[in-house]
Formats: sequence, structure tokens, C-alpha cells
Amino acid sequence: MRLTTIHHIAIICSDYERSKRFYTEILGFHPLREQYRAARRSYKLDLEADGGIQLELFSFENPPKRPSYPEACGLRHLALAVDDMDEAIAYLRRHGIEPEPIRIDEATNKRFTFFQDPDGLPIELYEK
Repeated sequence: MRLTTIHHIAIICSDYERSKRFYTEILGFHPLREQYRAARRSYKLDLEADGGIQLELFSFENPPKRPSYPEACGLRHLALAVDDMDEAIAYLRRHGIEPEPIRIDEATNKRFTFFQDPDGLPIELYEK
């Protein structure tokens, strides 16, 4: 087997409309397909960002909260690349999102920071 790329990342949200606005209006993902799945009483929204990153946003009734602190075993966070960290941080702040202090990756000497989506999912910004 030869893997070529990550196809998509799936996210379950607690408030579909709030998360839909966050990922589309703030992070700039473009809706590809949206469907309501009546049997599950659940929405599924396929999103894509410039560069081909795809997310699936799911809504379910009363999903359990994601354990973050202390960190649980499993997928840790979503990391997105940005060209200009200062510009990205200023943009987030204009939208009421306060990222963590910038850190430096000791292996690459690149800057990165974290912030959270509406459900507390950690999202990393990593400067190219």
C-alpha cells in the first residue's frame, strides 16, 4: 500500500451553525456539499480550503465533550499552515479569538501557535 496524501479530516461539533460559521467565515473553508441525514438527525458539511485541505463537519445530538486537559490518547490537534504568522494572529484577534503565545519549533526554527474552535478543538497555526 502506498499512501499519497491525507484525504480529509472529520470533526464533530456540538452547535452546527456556530461551527459552520467558524470554519467558513473565519477560517475561510469553502462549502463543497451539505446534506441533512434525517435517519441520524445530523448534518454533514464537506469543506475545502485553498490548497485542497478538506474537512467534514458533522453534527450529532449531544456529543460527549472532547477531553483536552489532561490530553487524551488519540488525535491531538489540527494544524494549518500560514504564510505570515503576525497577519494570521491579527486576523484571529479581529474575530475575537485569542491565540496562545507564539512558540518556536526547536527542530525547524518555525513559529507556531494554538487557538481553539467553538468546541475547544485545538487548532495549530504553523508558519511556512
